[in-house]
Amino acid sequence: MKIPNLHSTDLRKDTDCTPDEILSLFKLAAELKSAQKKGKRHHLLEGKTLGMIFEKSSTRTRVSFEAGMYQLGGNALFLSKNDIQMGRGEPIEDTARVLSRYLDGIMIRTFAQSTVDDLAKYADIPIINGLTDVYHPCQAYADYFTIFEREKSLSGINIAFIGDGNNVANSLLLTGALLGIGVSVASPKGYQPDKKIVAEAEQIARKTGATINITTGVEDAARGAQYLYTDVWASMGQEKEALKRKKAFSKYKISMGLIKKCCPEAKVMHCLPAHRGEEVDEMVLDSPHSIIFDEAENRLHIQKAIMCALLNK
Repeated sequence: MKIPNLHSTDLRKDTDCTPDEILSLFKLAAELKSAQKKGKRHHLLEGKTLGMIFEKSSTRTRVSFEAGMYQLGGNALFLSKNDIQMGRGEPIEDTARVLSRYLDGIMIRTFAQSTVDDLAKYADIPIINGLTDVYHPCQAYADYFTIFEREKSLSGINIAFIGDGNNVANSLLLTGALLGIGVSVASPKGYQPDKKIVAEAEQIARKTGATINITTGVEDAARGAQYLYTDVWASMGQEKEALKRKKAFSKYKISMGLIKKCCPEAKVMHCLPAHRGEEVDEMVLDSPHSIIFDEAENRLHIQKAIMCALLNK
C-alpha cells in the first residue's frame, strides 16, 4: 500500500490537505477497508502510540480512532480532561511538549479551535483535529469518501446540508470546495455558517470549479442534490439553547416529502447521533435513502488512512 506524503504535519482543519492529497487518502482508505473485509491486517503503525485527548464526549470518534490504531498494529491512549493536568490548568504548551516525548501523535476532540492550533504549535508530533466548534475535518473527509466510494467520481456531485451552520457544515463547505463539489447550505437567519469560512470556500471554489450556495430555503438547497445531509439542531455545549433552536429549526429537516418533491433518488447522510423526528424523520433514517451507517463506518477507514499518513512521517 502506498502511504500518501502529505505536505502538512498536522490535520488541524480541512484545508491542511490539498485536493490531490485528500483523494490519495480516499484511495488508501478504500484499500484498508477492502483488506479488513477480507480479514487481512496491515500493521502499518506497529510500535506507534496515539494519545486521544477528549474534552468533549464521543462514541464514533473514540471507538473509530482506538479501533483503527489497534487494527494498524499500534496503541491508543484515552485521555479525558479529568485524566491529564491540562484539565487542571497546566499550560497547553507544557502539555504539548511533554506528550511529544511519550507519543507518536495526538488526536484531540475539544471546543476551541485555538486549543488544537496551540497544541500543534508546541508539539513535535502530528496533531489530528477530532472535532472543534469550528471544524470537523475527519467527518467531512469520511463523508466525501462515502460519496466517492459510491460514485467512483466526484464530478457533477451536489450535496445539500440542511440545518445549523455548525462545524460540520463548515467542513463540508471547505472540503467540498477543495474537491470541486456543489455544496448548498440551508439554515435560518442567525444560524448560517461563519461568513469567513464561506468566503474561504468561495475563494477555493473559483479555482476548483465547485459551487457554494448559502440560503434560507430548504427546497432551494435540496433541489437537484444527489445527497442530503443534516445534523442535530443543538450541538454539544448548546443545551441551554435547545428550546430556542427547536423553534428556529422546525422547518429545517429532511422528510420523505422533501425527498420526493426535490430529489427522489437522493441519499441521506447524518454525522450522528441523530434526534429522530427532529432534524430528520425516523422513516427517512430507516429507508433505502439512508446511508448513515456506511458513512459512520467510513470514519474508521479514512481515519486509519490519515493516521498512516501523519504518524509515518
